[in-house]
Amino acid sequence: MNEPELTRLLTRAAEDVRPTRPAGAGWERARRVRRARRAAGAAALAVALVAGGTAVLLHRSGPPPDTPAHPTVSPATSASPVQRPPATLDRLDDPLARIGDPAGDPLSARPIGRALALFQPIDPDTGEAGVVRVLGDDGVVRELDVVPLAPTRDADGNEAAPLKAGSLSPDGRTAAFAQPGDVVVVDLTDASVRHYPLAGYLEHVVWAGDRLLVGDNDTTYELDRRTGATRKLPVDPWELVVPEPVRVGDLLTLGGIEDSLAVRRFPAGGTPDRRLVTSGDLPPGYRLDEVYGRGWQRGDRIAQAGWTTTGTMRGGEGVAVVDVRTAAVTHLLDLGRDDLGKGCCQVLGWSADGAVLFRYDVGGLARWRPETGEVAWVARDVRGLVALAAG
Repeated sequence: MNEPELTRLLTRAAEDVRPTRPAGAGWERARRVRRARRAAGAAALAVALVAGGTAVLLHRSGPPPDTPAHPTVSPATSASPVQRPPATLDRLDDPLARIGDPAGDPLSARPIGRALALFQPIDPDTGEAGVVRVLGDDGVVRELDVVPLAPTRDADGNEAAPLKAGSLSPDGRTAAFAQPGDVVVVDLTDASVRHYPLAGYLEHVVWAGDRLLVGDNDTTYELDRRTGATRKLPVDPWELVVPEPVRVGDLLTLGGIEDSLAVRRFPAGGTPDRRLVTSGDLPPGYRLDEVYGRGWQRGDRIAQAGWTTTGTMRGGEGVAVVDVRTAAVTHLLDLGRDDLGKGCCQVLGWSADGAVLFRYDVGGLARWRPETGEVAWVARDVRGLVALAAG
């Protein structure tokens, strides 16, 4: 066996090592990878914290943050297709920086006009999930006290925290939670709760505009919130891309491994279309091998986290932008693999001004502008699961 073959073998073996402190969302990632690699019998556990994107300025109360907020400096005026974050990120003044604040009033006592985010703290040592909190557009964090939420469960008995990446509606007025045999929908503006019975091991919720999609192990349902009726959709619930709220059309999925990684389009009443993902204009030796977490659409682009090949190194962490029309990777943020947990950097959505929001470092929320290469902090020390209003 020559040296390159040995290097590839050791890299493959290292990819299946579990992180030392998995969070609750890691259970969800592990189940997805087991299915994707069923033929090889491999499973990977990701430490991933989930969510979607928004950017609205709020009035701040209380003392200023420990780190002075100031704009980031763009590392390039015309960024290359492959980019890397600077060693030290600047911090932006953003309302989402308050996402980890302690909860004040309960939601039942003080409903909101609109939520910017939902947050469920996770104990980093035990993996135990706390009560879901709501960050309102008034800058106040409330506790979601109107309904008890149980962990989701799969057919093998694995549990995960109830807050998912797609739980918050694009307008920030409604929250949805998959529950065992049940879908819970909370109107955040009046704190009312509605239950929709649905059989199955429900794990996913995704808003497609005002449509609510719910998924179990291998089936996606569209739930009619007026009647409670459901219909099956021919899309994989794990690979389903969150549509852009203002222009919901055909549903998209992004999934597969290496040479089978593909974008699939599911037109209503039409024949599905499949395009294999290519490296586009990336330099030779660079490619997107596999994706994880949830993909998020904006126009003709999908942003999603994944594992990459960068030059001679496999298994690196990255964030990619894929052109829906051609399935080519147009931009790749190369995050490397040193000091990063496997599956560290899930995409959270697009901000209103066109930046990609993603998890970075432990508990960090960052934003990346593919066109310029800017990367900056939005929030730090947010230890838990996050869902943002993607509108």
